[in-house]
Amino acid sequence: MPLALLALAIGAFGIGTTEFVIMGLLPEVAADFDVSIPLAGYLVTGYALGVVLGAPLMTALGTKISRKRMLMLLMGLFIVGNVLSALAPAFGVMLAGRVVASLAHGAFFGIGSVVAAELVAPEKKAGAIAMMFTGLTVANVVGVPLGTLVGQSLGWRVTFGIVAVLGVVGLLGVARLVPDLPKPEGVRLRHEVAAFRNVQVLLAMAMTVLGFGGVFAAITYITPMMTDVAGYADSSVTWLLVLFGLGMVGGNLVGGKFADRALMPMLYVSLGALAVVLALFTLTAHNKIAAAVTIALVGALGFATVPPLQKRVLDQAAGAPTLASAVNIGAFNLGNALAAWLGGVVISAGLGYTAPNWVGALLAASALVLAFVSAGLERRSGSVGRVVASGAPAASAVVADRSARR
Repeated sequence: MPLALLALAIGAFGIGTTEFVIMGLLPEVAADFDVSIPLAGYLVTGYALGVVLGAPLMTALGTKISRKRMLMLLMGLFIVGNVLSALAPAFGVMLAGRVVASLAHGAFFGIGSVVAAELVAPEKKAGAIAMMFTGLTVANVVGVPLGTLVGQSLGWRVTFGIVAVLGVVGLLGVARLVPDLPKPEGVRLRHEVAAFRNVQVLLAMAMTVLGFGGVFAAITYITPMMTDVAGYADSSVTWLLVLFGLGMVGGNLVGGKFADRALMPMLYVSLGALAVVLALFTLTAHNKIAAAVTIALVGALGFATVPPLQKRVLDQAAGAPTLASAVNIGAFNLGNALAAWLGGVVISAGLGYTAPNWVGALLAASALVLAFVSAGLERRSGSVGRVVASGAPAASAVVADRSARR
């Protein structure tokens, strides 16, 4: 794997840290600005919505410059957003800083996925994507717990200052290590948009929303589930989330490895197993040891779907993948928001703190159904990775995923 992937992983580490660390610092931020915890929660919601909206917007704005330069600009935007958050004199300014930082998220992972895939041989593309996403998963194991500890000890502003420094390191890494790959000849914004006419691209994104949404239906409410149902102390939740992060790291690497060999079978196995484990979580949540093991499995199986889903989108939009790749990152966050809302609905209905696990299981099972539908349509059409794009170069309509047929 080329060193350029390390630079992308560092950027992903910083982005992952700033996305999730706020959840552990909400009480400190709320107290500092004298706002309620629910109001401070808009710092999470605002970031997620910024990712969903920023992914297509920033990618579209970057169609006229090289991917390397766009990655550098995105890291610059990320740095500005975190500096603004660290220095914010009022809650509204911090919310604005969170949104500014979030605008870089989707486009960075989307464009970064395309760059990572282009840096390696065709049979190693999913592994390269997984290597970049390792930065995001490691952030949940190292960056978020340390950031929370620093924020609680030295102040939350110090945490966001450190994250901004991580952004500078990522920017320098991209500038130094990522090659200035030439833009594909003849591909314009209209060609990128045309990829969304491909039903396989839309199905892959729907799988992303439902599959990864299944994970967050459970994990969003992990604190009350573990303290009120499993009987853990509040102080233990951080380490349970570290277990979840370790599962994410392992699942991401395994998913990348096997997706290069047999993409669709990897999706069948990971989504099916995720649905089963989430359903069982309603039972295992009542036992401390079983709950801890289940949390690690949810992280592993959830992130085992990420490299194959991202590669699926790249393959099906092979001639114009950048915008589709970025929008798929937004789809992960859309799934997070949808699942968190549905989980809240069933809890509010009086079904208990384990009820979101059933929601997650149903979402993952729905994604599995879509995977079978997608494969069936593909077998019928006999074509893989073709973009229906009027005016797109003939070379862009390529067959990119031999592994999906296996």
